[in-house]
Amino acid sequence: MIRENNGCHCQQASEQELMARLDEVLEQYKHKPGALIPVLQMAQGIFGYLPEVAMKRIALVLSKSYSEVAGVVSFYSFFSTIPRGQHLVRVCLGTACYVRGGARVLEAIKQHLGVDVGQTTPDKMFTLEVARCFGACGLAPVITIDDDVHHRVKANRVEDVLAKYREQEHEPARRKP
Repeated sequence: MIRENNGCHCQQASEQELMARLDEVLEQYKHKPGALIPVLQMAQGIFGYLPEVAMKRIALVLSKSYSEVAGVVSFYSFFSTIPRGQHLVRVCLGTACYVRGGARVLEAIKQHLGVDVGQTTPDKMFTLEVARCFGACGLAPVITIDDDVHHRVKANRVEDVLAKYREQEHEPARRKP
């Protein structure tokens, strides 16, 4: 199925195709003890979030109750039951980051993106979240965008940091040598 996304034509798998990928994962893990969290992580990688239909399938195949699966998903902040944007922006509000301006950085990001914590921009480009500590207190204030760590972030430089991720969307795909 081809859908238009942000002005480009790109392949997006149907729900049926995504469920087939999940079934492949479940087949590999269904008899392994302690498989729930790894399966949830892979399912979130497949879907981009954890829809109810996927959590129900995971519960069924792993012989868990739906409430146990949903409880694990709601307990860990890295799981999401709502679709996220293409880029996940997390602002640290741990003590060191907060004292060194983390709250101002968060406000600048909220203003620039036009969303509140837990929301996704209308163009589905960014989702904004907060965290309590990234373990980089000496580099405070810290934000992460996807797996990239940005340190000593200033509120007046937030637009520049976010612009790099917006620009990536408009660059033609580069071929690897």
